[in-house]
Amino acid sequence: MKKIRLLQLSLLLSTLMLSAQNISSVWVSDLGNGKYKNPVLYADYSDPDVCRVGNDYYMVASSFANIPGLPILHSNDLVNWTIIGYALDKMTPEDRFNTMQHGNGVWAPSIRYHNNEFYIYFGDPDAGIYMTQAKNITGPWTPLQMVKEGKGLIDACPLWDEDGRAYVVHGFAGSRAGMKSVLAIFEMSPDGKLAISNDRLIFDGHPNNSTVEGPKFYKRNGYYFIFCPAGGVKPGWQLALRSTNVYGPYEEKIVLAQGKSDFNGPHQGAWVDTPDGKEDWFLHFQDLYAYGRAVLLEPMKWVNNWPVMGEDKDGDGCGTPVSTFKKPDVGKTYPVTTPAESDEFHGSTLGLQWQWQGNSNPLWSYCNENKGYLRLFAWQLIGEARNLWDAPNLLLQKFPAPNFNATTKLTFNPFKKGERVGLVLMGMDYATLTIESSENGLTLNQISCLKADKGNTEKINTSIPLRQNTVYLRVEVAQSKSINKEGIKEPKATCTFSYSLDGKSFSSVGNSFIAREGQWIGAKVGLFCTRPQPLNDSGYADIDWFRIEK
Repeated sequence: MKKIRLLQLSLLLSTLMLSAQNISSVWVSDLGNGKYKNPVLYADYSDPDVCRVGNDYYMVASSFANIPGLPILHSNDLVNWTIIGYALDKMTPEDRFNTMQHGNGVWAPSIRYHNNEFYIYFGDPDAGIYMTQAKNITGPWTPLQMVKEGKGLIDACPLWDEDGRAYVVHGFAGSRAGMKSVLAIFEMSPDGKLAISNDRLIFDGHPNNSTVEGPKFYKRNGYYFIFCPAGGVKPGWQLALRSTNVYGPYEEKIVLAQGKSDFNGPHQGAWVDTPDGKEDWFLHFQDLYAYGRAVLLEPMKWVNNWPVMGEDKDGDGCGTPVSTFKKPDVGKTYPVTTPAESDEFHGSTLGLQWQWQGNSNPLWSYCNENKGYLRLFAWQLIGEARNLWDAPNLLLQKFPAPNFNATTKLTFNPFKKGERVGLVLMGMDYATLTIESSENGLTLNQISCLKADKGNTEKINTSIPLRQNTVYLRVEVAQSKSINKEGIKEPKATCTFSYSLDGKSFSSVGNSFIAREGQWIGAKVGLFCTRPQPLNDSGYADIDWFRIEK
């Protein structure tokens, strides 16, 4: 057993070292002077939950239908985070998730450490509440266990009580359950695997706390606490509920709201403390439209057995988010780390920043470790797919900052006419810089597709003939802010494309493009390689590298 634990520790340390090799050049939250700036993660880690085990903090977030799913991040100080793995290799049932399921799948997971094991719970709004567990944070994770079947059950979080009994609190998706804005609790078996009681509604958010959801379950000083967001994603706020009985009645209090800050809808996240128990902190998200749901860190304190999050300058018990603050006192100073972004493709597996748009096929890609490239094979769209919105074989990563460049070097070797490879900015609208094998040889096309989620077709804005098959493709993403029709400051991501034949001199091409979020997720940037119909073989593109830079 001791040897196994040492091996697991060695694997975790190796993963952390690999993920910490490259520090982002576009967003670092740690200011280097004992303070940090928000967001601590300027990327779409939606609906975050965090638990602490000793000196280590582990975060999970919603992944919906993207694969691998259930991302796991690690930090020692709540400011510097790295991706260390995923808990899901594919979404099940496969016959459903092998075609695109935008916005479906993993909703608002929670992570807990109980009896020396990690547990992750989440709701699939079309199936029910699932659980997976592992003795080590890097896995292996058990196959998904259905804890409670039911349409519309979402945002599940467990609590193991002192008497050994176990409970789950969850919300309801109005689109499936026929109602929202209420929370329920059921009892489950002490091993966390099966519901053993019916749901019991314990909080009604109508009318003052509409869209109450995303609950997180805690116990402190004899009180059961449920931290939960209400009011909707962008205009919402953070509630705390408390009761001396697990089934209530629960008192309610708004403990975090936007106030006069620039952070809209601050809510839904996790309460953690420092290893010495002297400081409390709250992590939550803010919706940044095309940039997704970024993660913020707030100081937290307890006043009269109520949590107060952020800065409470007027002393009313409801805080507002901080833009900068003193870093958590965790007993020592840890190195600056950031989630992986650039990839030189020198490994035998894809970097942890990458996710496929849907369940993946091993025939889509090959990591050539010896020669240092990623080979993407051209693959046909599935079923009745009308554009790339319906293509699972997009290799994508999150927007990492307000402003950045993404550049890739690739060599295209098509097998048949109509095969394509390119750089893509993906969302409900998307744009690409695409190399296509045509009747006249290779052409470089800058393409846009507006309302792709409605099945619209692509539009070629510019087409340029190419005389070589090795090309550098680049997109520059720049943020500006405007007031939208709801009167809220909306960050806009303007994307401009360019290309180069030598990697030194880049020429602008096509039209600028305003990125648009996906279904419940931010826009993403990445790569694709497709063919027009099934064949007995495939062309391919060798991706030498993909770099995120200023």
